[in-house]
Amino acid sequence: MLISAQDISRRYGAADLPFFALRPTSLEIEAGAFVAVVGASGSGKSTLMALLGLLDRPSSGRLLFEGRETTALRPDATARIRNRRIGFIFQQYHLLARMTVLRNVELPLVYAGESPRNRRRRAEAALESVGLTAKFHAMPANLSGGEQQRVAIARAIAADPVLLLADEPTGALDSTSGEGVLGLIEALNAQGRTVVMVTHDSGVAARARRVIRMRDGEIVSDGPADPETRHPERAAS
Repeated sequence: MLISAQDISRRYGAADLPFFALRPTSLEIEAGAFVAVVGASGSGKSTLMALLGLLDRPSSGRLLFEGRETTALRPDATARIRNRRIGFIFQQYHLLARMTVLRNVELPLVYAGESPRNRRRRAEAALESVGLTAKFHAMPANLSGGEQQRVAIARAIAADPVLLLADEPTGALDSTSGEGVLGLIEALNAQGRTVVMVTHDSGVAARARRVIRMRDGEIVSDGPADPETRHPERAAS
């Protein structure tokens, strides 16, 4: 099991007047899964993703990643897991404007302690895999939104993580660019990477194989995606 969450919660505020962004929640995610987490703004989906990605610590419960208990780890140990085992894709691309595409993709590998030669080799391979071979030395401002998101995906996979966390990865894109990004995410999952994708769009969620629906900090349903909506063009034929 890649991820095992046992009664994890995220609570804010005073003990006598708590606010639960995530109420006690248990779930498991197998290696190689493609999971969509769906819900309106404030439903708790981004809080859940932050906990699964070790960007935040649960207020209660246990979270195991690759069988390892993470809730009591030191911050530096947690950072090593994030850097080496988890890739992040966000709605906003978070590219550094003064760095070339290649340098942006290399950056997480710098923090991982990779040698300059390995950094460049891995970054070039990641960019080639997302179709940006000709953009190594371009600046982010000279790319389209779809291209910038592809750079962000390349950065997320450069360290060869086992888990990809995507938070509204098509939210800032037009339908054509969004379709291309979803196709890339599906291909990365087909290569064996586990994908957890947060979205408010039921059409995007239907591309996953499992859909978790959230409301008011709780999971209200968890099951297979509707096979009729995974490929709407087939359903219409």
